[in-house]
Amino acid sequence: MTAETSQTLDRGLKVLKLLADTDHGLTVTELSNKLGVNRTVVYRLLATLEQHALVRRDLGGRARVGLGVLRLGRQVHPLVREAALPALRSLAEDIGATAHLTLVDGTEALAVAVVEPTWTDYHVAYRAGFRHPLDRGAAGKAILAARHKPRDDPGYTLTHGELEAGASGAAAPLLGVTGVEGSVGVVMLADAVPERVGARVMDAAREVAEALR
Repeated sequence: MTAETSQTLDRGLKVLKLLADTDHGLTVTELSNKLGVNRTVVYRLLATLEQHALVRRDLGGRARVGLGVLRLGRQVHPLVREAALPALRSLAEDIGATAHLTLVDGTEALAVAVVEPTWTDYHVAYRAGFRHPLDRGAAGKAILAARHKPRDDPGYTLTHGELEAGASGAAAPLLGVTGVEGSVGVVMLADAVPERVGARVMDAAREVAEALR
Protein backbone atom coordinates (compact mmCIF):
# COMPACT_ATOMS: atom_id res chain seq x y z
CA MET A 1 0.00 0.00 0.00
CA THR A 2 1.21 3.52 -0.77
CA ALA A 3 0.56 6.71 1.17
CA GLU A 4 -2.05 7.72 -1.42
CA THR A 5 -4.21 4.61 -1.03
CA SER A 6 -6.71 3.53 1.60
CA GLN A 7 -6.01 0.20 3.28
CA THR A 8 -9.59 -0.11 4.53
CA LEU A 9 -11.07 0.55 1.09
CA ASP A 10 -8.61 -1.89 -0.46
CA ARG A 11 -9.68 -4.59 1.99
CA GLY A 12 -13.36 -3.86 1.42
CA LEU A 13 -12.94 -4.23 -2.34
CA LYS A 14 -11.06 -7.48 -1.81
CA VAL A 15 -13.98 -8.76 0.27
CA LEU A 16 -16.39 -7.99 -2.57
CA LYS A 17 -14.16 -9.72 -5.10
CA LEU A 18 -13.84 -12.81 -2.91
CA LEU A 19 -17.60 -12.99 -2.39
CA ALA A 20 -18.24 -12.48 -6.11
CA ASP A 21 -16.09 -15.50 -6.89
CA THR A 22 -18.14 -17.93 -4.79
CA ASP A 23 -21.70 -19.20 -5.13
CA HIS A 24 -21.97 -20.31 -1.51
CA GLY A 25 -20.73 -17.25 0.38
CA LEU A 26 -17.88 -17.12 2.88
CA THR A 27 -17.75 -17.13 6.67
CA VAL A 28 -15.94 -14.50 8.71
CA THR A 29 -13.22 -17.03 9.45
CA GLU A 30 -12.77 -17.90 5.79
CA LEU A 31 -12.56 -14.22 4.84
CA SER A 32 -10.13 -13.62 7.68
CA ASN A 33 -7.85 -16.38 6.40
CA LYS A 34 -8.03 -15.25 2.77
CA LEU A 35 -7.35 -11.59 3.63
CA GLY A 36 -4.72 -12.31 6.25
CA VAL A 37 -6.41 -10.09 8.85
CA ASN A 38 -8.10 -10.80 12.16
CA ARG A 39 -11.81 -11.49 12.52
CA THR A 40 -12.53 -8.11 14.14
CA VAL A 41 -11.37 -6.32 10.98
CA VAL A 42 -13.56 -8.58 8.85
CA TYR A 43 -16.61 -7.91 11.05
CA ARG A 44 -16.10 -4.17 10.62
CA LEU A 45 -15.68 -4.46 6.85
CA LEU A 46 -18.83 -6.57 6.52
CA ALA A 47 -20.86 -4.23 8.73
CA THR A 48 -19.90 -1.25 6.56
CA LEU A 49 -20.62 -3.09 3.32
CA GLU A 50 -23.97 -4.27 4.71
CA GLN A 51 -24.97 -0.67 5.44
CA HIS A 52 -24.64 0.03 1.72
CA ALA A 53 -26.42 -3.23 0.75
CA LEU A 54 -23.26 -4.45 -0.99
CA VAL A 55 -23.07 -7.50 1.28
CA ARG A 56 -25.70 -9.59 3.06
CA ARG A 57 -25.35 -12.39 5.59
CA ASP A 58 -27.61 -15.42 5.61
CA LEU A 59 -29.02 -17.20 8.65
CA GLY A 60 -25.91 -19.35 8.85
CA GLY A 61 -23.67 -16.29 9.02
CA ARG A 62 -22.17 -16.70 5.56
CA ALA A 63 -21.56 -13.44 3.73
CA ARG A 64 -22.71 -13.03 0.14
CA VAL A 65 -22.80 -10.25 -2.41
CA GLY A 66 -25.79 -7.97 -1.77
CA LEU A 67 -28.38 -6.48 -4.10
CA GLY A 68 -26.67 -3.10 -3.92
CA VAL A 69 -24.08 -4.44 -6.33
CA LEU A 70 -26.83 -4.89 -8.93
CA ARG A 71 -27.79 -1.24 -8.63
CA LEU A 72 -24.19 -0.26 -9.28
CA GLY A 73 -24.04 -2.71 -12.18
CA ARG A 74 -26.99 -1.08 -13.91
CA GLN A 75 -25.00 2.13 -14.14
CA VAL A 76 -22.23 0.31 -15.98
CA HIS A 77 -24.34 -0.39 -19.07
CA PRO A 78 -24.58 3.27 -20.19
CA LEU A 79 -20.81 3.67 -19.85
CA VAL A 80 -20.12 0.49 -21.80
CA ARG A 81 -22.66 1.47 -24.46
CA GLU A 82 -21.08 4.89 -24.94
CA ALA A 83 -17.61 3.39 -25.33
CA ALA A 84 -18.84 0.82 -27.87
CA LEU A 85 -20.93 3.08 -30.14
CA PRO A 86 -18.14 4.34 -32.48
CA ALA A 87 -17.05 0.80 -33.35
CA LEU A 88 -20.66 -0.36 -33.72
CA ARG A 89 -21.53 2.55 -36.05
CA SER A 90 -18.53 1.77 -38.22
CA LEU A 91 -19.45 -1.92 -38.32
CA ALA A 92 -23.10 -1.28 -39.20
CA GLU A 93 -22.24 1.13 -42.01
CA ASP A 94 -19.48 -1.08 -43.40
CA ILE A 95 -21.50 -4.30 -43.45
CA GLY A 96 -24.93 -2.78 -44.03
CA ALA A 97 -26.42 -4.76 -41.17
CA THR A 98 -27.61 -4.10 -37.63
CA ALA A 99 -24.66 -4.14 -35.22
CA HIS A 100 -24.96 -4.85 -31.52
CA LEU A 101 -23.06 -5.15 -28.27
CA THR A 102 -24.38 -7.95 -26.07
CA LEU A 103 -23.46 -8.58 -22.42
CA VAL A 104 -24.16 -11.46 -20.07
CA ASP A 105 -26.99 -10.80 -17.62
CA GLY A 106 -27.39 -13.82 -15.38
CA THR A 107 -28.16 -16.77 -17.66
CA GLU A 108 -29.22 -14.57 -20.56
CA ALA A 109 -27.66 -12.47 -23.30
CA LEU A 110 -28.72 -8.82 -23.13
CA ALA A 111 -28.30 -6.38 -26.02
CA VAL A 112 -27.11 -3.14 -24.43
CA ALA A 113 -26.23 -1.18 -27.59
CA VAL A 114 -27.64 -1.45 -31.11
CA VAL A 115 -26.78 0.54 -34.24
CA GLU A 116 -28.70 0.20 -37.49
CA PRO A 117 -27.16 1.10 -40.89
CA THR A 118 -28.31 4.35 -42.49
CA TRP A 119 -28.01 3.43 -46.16
CA THR A 120 -29.80 0.09 -46.56
CA ASP A 121 -33.36 -0.33 -47.85
CA TYR A 122 -34.17 -2.79 -45.08
CA HIS A 123 -32.49 -4.37 -42.08
CA VAL A 124 -33.35 -6.47 -39.05
CA ALA A 125 -35.09 -4.52 -36.27
CA TYR A 126 -33.03 -5.37 -33.21
CA ARG A 127 -33.52 -3.28 -30.09
CA ALA A 128 -31.42 -2.55 -27.03
CA GLY A 129 -32.91 -4.48 -24.13
CA PHE A 130 -33.59 -7.59 -26.21
CA ARG A 131 -32.83 -10.77 -24.25
CA HIS A 132 -32.31 -14.35 -25.29
CA PRO A 133 -30.73 -17.53 -23.89
CA LEU A 134 -26.95 -17.70 -24.10
CA ASP A 135 -27.10 -20.92 -26.07
CA ARG A 136 -29.20 -19.44 -28.88
CA GLY A 137 -28.08 -16.86 -31.40
CA ALA A 138 -24.59 -15.83 -32.48
CA ALA A 139 -24.13 -13.26 -29.68
CA GLY A 140 -24.67 -15.74 -26.86
CA LYS A 141 -22.83 -18.60 -28.52
CA ALA A 142 -19.79 -16.40 -29.10
CA ILE A 143 -19.70 -15.67 -25.37
CA LEU A 144 -19.96 -19.38 -24.54
CA ALA A 145 -17.17 -20.16 -27.00
CA ALA A 146 -14.90 -17.73 -25.14
CA ARG A 147 -15.75 -19.46 -21.86
CA HIS A 148 -14.75 -22.83 -23.27
CA LYS A 149 -11.49 -21.48 -24.70
CA PRO A 150 -10.43 -18.79 -22.22
CA ARG A 151 -6.78 -18.79 -23.29
CA ASP A 152 -7.40 -18.85 -27.02
CA ASP A 153 -9.08 -16.56 -29.50
CA PRO A 154 -12.27 -18.49 -30.33
CA GLY A 155 -12.79 -16.51 -33.54
CA TYR A 156 -16.37 -15.78 -34.53
CA THR A 157 -19.69 -17.61 -34.42
CA LEU A 158 -22.28 -17.87 -37.20
CA THR A 159 -25.95 -18.79 -36.82
CA HIS A 160 -29.07 -18.77 -38.96
CA GLY A 161 -32.72 -18.60 -37.95
CA GLU A 162 -32.17 -19.24 -34.24
CA LEU A 163 -33.75 -16.03 -32.96
CA GLU A 164 -35.68 -14.78 -35.97
CA ALA A 165 -36.79 -16.67 -39.08
CA GLY A 166 -34.73 -15.73 -42.11
CA ALA A 167 -32.09 -13.84 -40.15
CA SER A 168 -28.43 -14.77 -39.88
CA GLY A 169 -25.97 -13.58 -37.30
CA ALA A 170 -22.24 -13.30 -36.74
CA ALA A 171 -20.59 -12.41 -33.45
CA ALA A 172 -17.18 -12.38 -31.79
CA PRO A 173 -16.49 -12.26 -28.03
CA LEU A 174 -14.94 -9.40 -26.12
CA LEU A 175 -11.54 -10.58 -24.93
CA GLY A 176 -9.27 -9.22 -22.24
CA VAL A 177 -11.77 -6.88 -20.59
CA THR A 178 -11.81 -7.40 -16.83
CA GLY A 179 -15.31 -7.64 -15.38
CA VAL A 180 -17.10 -7.54 -18.73
CA GLU A 181 -18.34 -10.65 -20.52
CA GLY A 182 -19.93 -10.01 -23.87
CA SER A 183 -19.76 -10.03 -27.64
CA VAL A 184 -20.04 -7.78 -30.69
CA GLY A 185 -22.01 -8.91 -33.70
CA VAL A 186 -24.29 -8.21 -36.62
CA VAL A 187 -27.67 -9.60 -37.63
CA MET A 188 -28.96 -9.51 -41.20
CA LEU A 189 -31.77 -10.82 -43.37
CA ALA A 190 -29.86 -13.41 -45.35
CA ASP A 191 -29.60 -17.17 -45.76
CA ALA A 192 -25.91 -17.00 -44.93
CA VAL A 193 -23.41 -14.46 -43.66
CA PRO A 194 -20.96 -13.23 -46.35
CA GLU A 195 -17.42 -14.49 -45.84
CA ARG A 196 -15.84 -11.12 -45.08
CA VAL A 197 -18.26 -10.37 -42.25
CA GLY A 198 -16.65 -12.71 -39.73
CA ALA A 199 -13.27 -11.01 -39.85
CA ARG A 200 -14.89 -7.57 -39.74
CA VAL A 201 -16.91 -8.52 -36.64
CA MET A 202 -13.74 -9.74 -34.92
CA ASP A 203 -12.05 -6.40 -35.69
CA ALA A 204 -15.02 -4.54 -34.20
CA ALA A 205 -14.92 -6.71 -31.06
CA ARG A 206 -11.24 -5.87 -30.63
CA GLU A 207 -12.00 -2.16 -31.06
CA VAL A 208 -14.70 -2.29 -28.41
CA ALA A 209 -12.46 -4.26 -26.05
CA GLU A 210 -9.71 -1.67 -26.41
CA ALA A 211 -12.18 1.13 -25.69
CA LEU A 212 -13.26 -0.62 -22.48
CA ARG A 213 -9.80 -1.32 -21.10
